[in-house]
Amino acid sequence: MTWTAVTEHRARLGEGPFWDAPTQALYWVDIAGQQALRLIGANVEIWQMPEHVSAFIPCESGDALVTLSSGVYRLDLNSPGLEPRLTLLCVADPQPGNRANEARCDALGRLWLGTMQNNIGEQGEDLPIVRRSGGLFRIDRDARVTPLLRGLGIPNTLLWSDDGTTLYFADSLDGTLYQHFIHTDGNLDTACVWFGPHERGGPDGSAMDAEGYIWNARWDGSCLLRLSPDGHVDRVIELPVSRPTSCVFGGEDFKTLYITSAASPLNHPLDGAVLSVRVDVPGKPCQRFAG
Repeated sequence: MTWTAVTEHRARLGEGPFWDAPTQALYWVDIAGQQALRLIGANVEIWQMPEHVSAFIPCESGDALVTLSSGVYRLDLNSPGLEPRLTLLCVADPQPGNRANEARCDALGRLWLGTMQNNIGEQGEDLPIVRRSGGLFRIDRDARVTPLLRGLGIPNTLLWSDDGTTLYFADSLDGTLYQHFIHTDGNLDTACVWFGPHERGGPDGSAMDAEGYIWNARWDGSCLLRLSPDGHVDRVIELPVSRPTSCVFGGEDFKTLYITSAASPLNHPLDGAVLSVRVDVPGKPCQRFAG
């Protein structure tokens, strides 16, 4: 495989890649660097956020959502990078000391947001996680918030089965990917272990391909695992970064895989880069926020 860094930018904690098919644009964030980034062609735009930002997702209305520590905001994409115009959409998790982490939209364009105890210091340093204070929330287009799970450690990976009845969800503190059955009223059934701890790092963000396989980034594992629908390792994709954080399928044919990554003590030259590679199976498209 031939890996390419799509820009010269190197994130402290790159995360949340989103491919917007209508505009052929890649969105992602640097959580610790407090940046929301968008790549269109060869042009990178950066909006400097006032707080840690964990996701950057375009909306059907023409602006975008950014998930900050203090809440979910709308970002005016025409505002200057150093003076972003933000409007509060909602505060999903009012728990003091928590921050947003994983966020994705389901097939109906509703935002699902996982939160966790803040683990990033004022200088970007790692802070220990001492409590499972995180939660999982669903945010409708009208900004109504529905709490779904409590007591989470590090929520990661939000993917759904084609029929919308199953949620795939990781808690990195457990080293485990879970399945939740989604009831008709929208509530989640008890978690079932789908893929447990593995020697190649911990589970971070994921993307699903057209065959229903999940490509899971492995923090400190220098790889992605392609996992079969029944939760077994189909293949290991070796990476030139030690801390891949998430991935997404993009390009006109959805056969370009983009991988975000974080800086690491190993100081690999590509740590913190967004990587791209051509793959043999197309992925499923991302969904904009419906509001």
